[in-house]
Amino acid sequence: MDTAAEHAHSGDMTRKPDITVPSLNGQLAVVTGASDGVGLGLATRLAAAGAEVVMPVRNRRKGEAAVATIRQQHPDAILSLRELDLSSLASVAALGAALREEGRPIHFLVNNAGVMTPPQRQTTADGFELQFGTNHLGHVALVGHLLPLLRAGHARVTSQISIAANQNAINWDDLNWERSYDGMRAYSQSKIAFGLFGLELDRRSRAGGWGITSNLAHPGVAATSLLQARPEVGRARATAGGRLIRALGRHGILFGTVESALLPALYAATSPDAGGGRLYGPSGFQHLSGAPAEQPVYPRLRGEADAARAWEISERLARVTFPAAVSPSGR
Repeated sequence: MDTAAEHAHSGDMTRKPDITVPSLNGQLAVVTGASDGVGLGLATRLAAAGAEVVMPVRNRRKGEAAVATIRQQHPDAILSLRELDLSSLASVAALGAALREEGRPIHFLVNNAGVMTPPQRQTTADGFELQFGTNHLGHVALVGHLLPLLRAGHARVTSQISIAANQNAINWDDLNWERSYDGMRAYSQSKIAFGLFGLELDRRSRAGGWGITSNLAHPGVAATSLLQARPEVGRARATAGGRLIRALGRHGILFGTVESALLPALYAATSPDAGGGRLYGPSGFQHLSGAPAEQPVYPRLRGEADAARAWEISERLARVTFPAAVSPSGR
């Protein structure tokens, strides 16, 4: 049994939590946001377990550096760098078309990329508020475009949400925050919507016989690249919170590190014990850090009516069409 906490020693803060990943030889994994931080860590672990890892990245130079980093540790890693800008539905559609053309079943999709709290409201290429458009709609579009390959691979889809999905609400009357902008509330909305989508994907797959398992993960709190200087979102330097989290996390105090923050998604994606429709996060105090484990789904993600509403709106905005929620004839 892969119990996730098997390598964590509660009495010894210096021992880092870890999990055992089963052999993934011959399987294809797609990880968004794999050029740095948690995504790079996930790609590294999946490649180390034998999976071929597709790394769709926005910045090719960062992507090439990430590939080099993985190959330093795992010279035999099978990696494929692709271009993807989740803030452009045309870019998402182009990647989907390229992968469908290649026709290889996908066994794992980790929807990990994201942007967090631009100080000023920004919009995507398609006019959506940047966080809603990137974190949520870009990934909805990606799942839609890859659906035939995910079905062919009986894929497990793991979507990275955040403890922010346990705060605030969806601004149903102003999804793009045009009337008033609050970076943190908009971030929460993007993660609540994405969590609702991930759980609804599992329900619709079960009802329709799509053969896909979909679950959620969150990394707790760690000083990942989301909190660092991000000139592209208008943040010239790391947030003060990010600097504090990094300092404490390094010493195993309260917060996690990139290495521990990736574990819930890695467990959700690969463990034989992880199931669909569930949420995995760190098991420590307030789920901020620690070994990964299942935890109760956040109250904001439990409403099936909200999930159906978010699904229908997102399908329209992301310009993808999923099968109707009835069992498709034939496969």
